[in-house]
Formats: sequence, C-alpha cells, structure tokens
Amino acid sequence: MNKYLERLYNGIIKENPTFVLMLGMCPTLAITSTAINGVGMGLSTMAVLVFSNLIISALRKIIPDRVRIPAYIVIVASLVTMVQLLLKAYIPSLDKSLGVFIPLIVVNCIILGRAESYAAKNGVVESVFDGIGMGLGFTLGLTCIAIVREIVGGGSIFGMEFIPEDFRVTIFQLAPGAFFVLAGLTALQNKFKAPSATNGSKPQSELACGGDCLHCTGSACASNHEALESEYGRGGAR
Repeated sequence: MNKYLERLYNGIIKENPTFVLMLGMCPTLAITSTAINGVGMGLSTMAVLVFSNLIISALRKIIPDRVRIPAYIVIVASLVTMVQLLLKAYIPSLDKSLGVFIPLIVVNCIILGRAESYAAKNGVVESVFDGIGMGLGFTLGLTCIAIVREIVGGGSIFGMEFIPEDFRVTIFQLAPGAFFVLAGLTALQNKFKAPSATNGSKPQSELACGGDCLHCTGSACASNHEALESEYGRGGAR
C-alpha cells in the first residue's frame, strides 16, 4: 500500500483515535449530543492536527529537544486561536455550541501525541497525511456517537426531526447517554473482533501447547513437563 494511503487507513480504521486508541474522550463524550457538533469538533481538530503536524515536522531539526513540548504547545495554541476566531466570524452558532472545548484542543492528547510520536520524526508530507488520517478518524468517531445520541435521544438527525417526542429516550441527550453509546459501540467492536483498545490480541505462550494448561489433554503437556524437569530438575528450581 502507498505510504500516504497507509497513513490515511491507519488514522481512520487501524488506529482510530476514538474507538481504537481511546484518545480525546473529553470532547468525545461532552459535545456529541448532535451530529453537527460532532462534525464541527472533528473538522476543527483535524485542521489543527494537519497544520501542527506540518509546522512541527518542518521545524523538527530546529526546535531544541529540551523545549520541544512547550514549543509544540505554542504552535498548537496559535492554530487553535485562529480556528476559534474563524468559527466566531463565520459559524457563530457552532462556536457557541462547542464552547470551551474549542480552546481545549490545545491540550488534546491526540494533537500532542501525533506531534511527539510522528511529526517530530518524519517528513512534512507524511506528517500532513498522518494529520488528515487521524483527523478524519476522530471526526468519524465523534459523528457516529453523535448520530446515535441525536436519533435515540432527540428523534432527529442534523436537525431534521422524524421521531415523535413520546418515543425519544432523553437520557441519551444527557451526559450518561454518551457513556452508554460509547460502551455499546465498543461492545460491537469486540463482538466482531474489530480493532479496539479493549480487544487486543491475546499474548501467545512459547510452550508447544500454547500455554492453555486448563484445557490441555494432548501429549504436548507431557513433553512440556519433561522439558521443565530437565531445565530445573525434579527437586524444584535450581
């Protein structure tokens, strides 16, 4: 796979910030009451991610190692300020809905994490694609959670109502609803063995039988026992 496409695939699917890495949970749970909020927050974060990765990658050989974290925060804070001013000027309703969570992008662990782990060690183009992939993955995660909450709790999607008020489960519009939806989507991931922070691969034992002694009925158990006896002796550990 082309390395640029691989960065997009990793950010959206394999290393999705919301469902796989479980990063940025504060805005994920706080502002996903409507799909518009989810899309707006995701795209705002993606814009900051892309340009912060670009600038940090371009300056990675200039920024002294001892002050790299403060330098990253200054770069990210400047970009967040620009995004917030643009939202205030052109989409004031979205800026009002997202509120304090736009300035909090500065300390979003996705932004600083990608700056430290990828942009500071790779070229400009690769870092830009990494930012796009992670941003799209974050936007997808927020939007999926927000759509479920808005449909079940508000009976609408993107402001278009289609479920009568009597059939709405209003708790999904409140704070606990975000936890319910996130838990449900994570459970579905585990059910279908999709990549997830709670669905990691099972560690493999070096023993011939795989280390599952509880269900072992084959001859591999005996051979493992003999190997251990020859290594440590019949009297116990040497």
